[in-house]
Amino acid sequence: MAATEAGGGIFKRLDQLNEFDREPVAEGRLCGGSYFAANFVGEHVAATEFVIGALFVTFGASARDVLVGLLLGNLWAVLSWALVCAPIAVRTRLTLYWYLRQIAGPVVTVVYNVLNAVLYCVLAGAMITVSASAVRIPFGIPEQTHWYPQDVRFVLVVLAVGAVVVALAVLGFKKLAQFASVCSPWMSLMFVAGGVAMLPTLGQIGGFSDFWKVANEQIWKGHTLDGSPPLGFWHVAAFAWICNLAMHLGLSDMALLRYAKHAAYGFYSALGMYVGHYLAWICAGIMGAAVASIQARPLVQLDSGSVAFQSLGAAGALTVVIAGWTTSNPTLYRAGLALQVVTPGWPRWLVTLMAGTVTTLIACFPFVFTKLLDFVAIYGIMLAPVGAIVVAEHWVFPRIGFTQYWCARRRLLLNWPALVSWGVGLALAATCWGVKVITTSMAANGTLERPVEILHEYFLVIPVWIVTTVCYIGLAAVAGARRPLPELPEVVPTKGSPPSDGPPAQPPGGLYYLSGAVALACLALCVVLPGLVFAGKMGAPLLKRLLIWVTLVYFVSAVAWISQREQRTSASAV
Repeated sequence: MAATEAGGGIFKRLDQLNEFDREPVAEGRLCGGSYFAANFVGEHVAATEFVIGALFVTFGASARDVLVGLLLGNLWAVLSWALVCAPIAVRTRLTLYWYLRQIAGPVVTVVYNVLNAVLYCVLAGAMITVSASAVRIPFGIPEQTHWYPQDVRFVLVVLAVGAVVVALAVLGFKKLAQFASVCSPWMSLMFVAGGVAMLPTLGQIGGFSDFWKVANEQIWKGHTLDGSPPLGFWHVAAFAWICNLAMHLGLSDMALLRYAKHAAYGFYSALGMYVGHYLAWICAGIMGAAVASIQARPLVQLDSGSVAFQSLGAAGALTVVIAGWTTSNPTLYRAGLALQVVTPGWPRWLVTLMAGTVTTLIACFPFVFTKLLDFVAIYGIMLAPVGAIVVAEHWVFPRIGFTQYWCARRRLLLNWPALVSWGVGLALAATCWGVKVITTSMAANGTLERPVEILHEYFLVIPVWIVTTVCYIGLAAVAGARRPLPELPEVVPTKGSPPSDGPPAQPPGGLYYLSGAVALACLALCVVLPGLVFAGKMGAPLLKRLLIWVTLVYFVSAVAWISQREQRTSASAV
C-alpha cells in the first residue's frame, strides 16, 4: 500500500511539471539570458561534434575551407535564430507545434508533429549511440562501426545511457538548463584540451605558419582517400548553416526560446555555434587526424569514444558521454512536445517517456551516426518548408493584406495550401537529390561516365524555401486568405507564478564562493595542463591521469556551487 501511494505521489508530481505545452508561457515563468547561454552551449557542444569534425577530414575539405567556411556558415545560423526564430517565439510564447495548429489546422499539424518527433528521436538516438561508444571502453566492447550492433553488451550500454537521457528530458526545460550550465564550460574546454594536446603529434608547431602547414598537410588535406570530389568552401559553409536548419529556420527552437524575456536572446546561439560548431569541429578534426595517424588506421574505422579516449584518456571518454546527454536531452524534449498534438490529455512526461523508449531502441543501431551528415541534411530539408509557411503567415500576410490565421478563423481541419506547398518543396528537394543518387549508382556500375548533380543537398534549402513561400501565398489567396474573418479568442496562460522547488533557503555563505573558486580553478587546469603537453613540459600519459581527477573535482564543486545559487534564487523570489 505504501509503495502504491509513493508511486502515485511520483506521478502526481510529474503531472504538475507545467511546461505550457498547449498555451503561451506565463510572464512569471520567463528565463534570463544565462539559461539560454548554457542551453545553447550544452546542446551544441555535442558528442556528435567528434563525428562531424572527423568527417570534414575524411571528406577532403581543405584547411581554408574549414576554418573560414565555418566562420561564415555559423554566422548565417546565428542570424537565423536571432532574426527569424526568436522574434516569433517571443511574440507568440508558443511552441511551433501548437502555433502551427492556428496556421495550418489539425491535419497538417498532426502530420508535421509525428514526422518531426520521429526525426528528432533518430537524432537523439545518434547522440545516445555516440555516448555509448565511450561507455563501452571500460568493458572491453569492440568499436561499433557497422549499421547494426555487433555485441550484445553494447546494446546493454545503450539502454543504460538512454535511461539517464530520458530521465533528464522528463524533468523539463529548467532542469535541462541547470544540467547544461554545469557541463557546458567543462565540455568546451575538453575539446580545446584534446586539440591542443594532440596537435604536436602531427608536427612541430612553432607559430601560425607551422600550424597552417600541418593543417594542410596532415589534417584537412583537400582531397579524399578514394578520389571522390572533396567538400569545398561553400559546401562547408552551407553545412554549418543547415546543420540545425530545423531548429532555427524550421522554428523548432520556439520550444526553448518561448521562455526568453527578449528576442535578442536568440544571439546566445552564437555561443553554441562558435564554441560548439566551430571550435569543437576544428579540435575534433585535429584529434581524429592525430589518433588515425598514431594507430595507422583510416579515420572512418574509429568511433568517437576511441578518438576521445586516445586523446584525453578517461576524461575524454567522459566528455563524449556527457556531451551526448546534454544534446540528446533537449532533442528528446522537443520530440515529446511534438507528440503532444497526437496524445490529447496525456501529460508531457508520459509522452516524453514513450518517445525516449523508442529513441533508445533506435540508438542500439550505430547506423544513426555513421550516416550523420546525410541525415542532418535530410531532416533539415524535410522540416524547413513548414518554417517557410509559418514565417509567411506570421510576417508576410499582415504586410500584403491577407488575414492571419485564416484557417483557424474559419475552423478548418485542413489547410490544403500549406500541405500542397510543403509537398511541392519536398518534391523539388527529392528530385534534385534523387537525380544525384541514381546517377551516382549508374556511374558506379559503369553505365554512366560520372554522376549528375543538379544542386548539392547542402544548397537545397534556399530554392525549397522560396518555392514553398511563393506557392503558399498564391494558394492561400485562392483558398480565401484575403477575406476578412472574425478574430480568434485570446488564450491566457493558466499559471503565472514560478513554481517553488521547496522551502526558501538562506542566502549562501562561504560554501558558495569556495565551490565556485574551486570549479574555476579546475577549468583553468583543463587549459593549463594540455598547454604543458603542447609545450613539451609534460607527457600525454601524465595529462590523462591528472585530467580525470581535475574533472571529478570540477563536477563536485560545480554542482555544489549551482545548488547554492539556485537556493539563493529561490530565497530571493519568495
